[in-house]
Amino acid sequence: MAIITISRQVAALGDEVAAALAKKLGYKFIDRKYIENRIVELGFPEEKMKKYDERKPGFFASLVKDRDEYLDYLQTAILETAKDGNCVLIGRGAFVVLENVPNLIAVRFVAKDEIREERLMKEFDWNKKQAQGRITESDENRKGFHKNFFNIEPDNPANYHLTLNTGILTVDESANAIANLCKALITEEKEIAGEKKVQELYQAQLVVNALLFEHKVNVNFLRAVIDGEKLILQGVADSVAISEKAASLAREIMPDKTVESCISIVQDFNTYP
Repeated sequence: MAIITISRQVAALGDEVAAALAKKLGYKFIDRKYIENRIVELGFPEEKMKKYDERKPGFFASLVKDRDEYLDYLQTAILETAKDGNCVLIGRGAFVVLENVPNLIAVRFVAKDEIREERLMKEFDWNKKQAQGRITESDENRKGFHKNFFNIEPDNPANYHLTLNTGILTVDESANAIANLCKALITEEKEIAGEKKVQELYQAQLVVNALLFEHKVNVNFLRAVIDGEKLILQGVADSVAISEKAASLAREIMPDKTVESCISIVQDFNTYP
């Protein structure tokens, strides 16, 4: 049982390889539309998706509370899918959300610009200038998305187990390479540890969602971490009372854990307009 995340440049055949790989392994293929629909089902307004979904938010969009809500719903959608294992997830920083999961395999697909241009020109009947414009826009959006939400550079190969050049490798060759890596890398011990880790991440995210969206606790950048029998809350609030309220509610939500609040208190803190 592995969790495979796919990061790709536009026209680098990442979606095609992901679909072929999922079919080859008998895994669930979690495509762009599935995650998009799930984020909306969880509660994020559909009309606001275009500001955030796999693109760099504009200056003002990056400052409003919608930005953090989108991230919480995004992480929830990724984790609830990953907790069942045996899946291939496309894009949206899934490799960052799941980076410490033992049975994760993170893959990046790239190709030379001229090859990507040729593919786009053929697929959409575009001229060279149109194809170049699409590549520039997409590359900048994806870099901006990862930087804004995760403070990470998606082009850095150190973020992945494997980077494949689909200007050289075919779809089938790429899928076979990843399948072979899964077979060599994922052990039963990693599967067990990975399942436990994803469940912890998912349960911690549900605590965050309950505090923010159900109980309307005013903690900015709220994050929960499960460490053994302990649940640790992190974030920024403008009073001790709010921090204590968050901890008290978290104890009710997860009575089997010892709750520790590491929420920073900053007077008159306000990020949002």
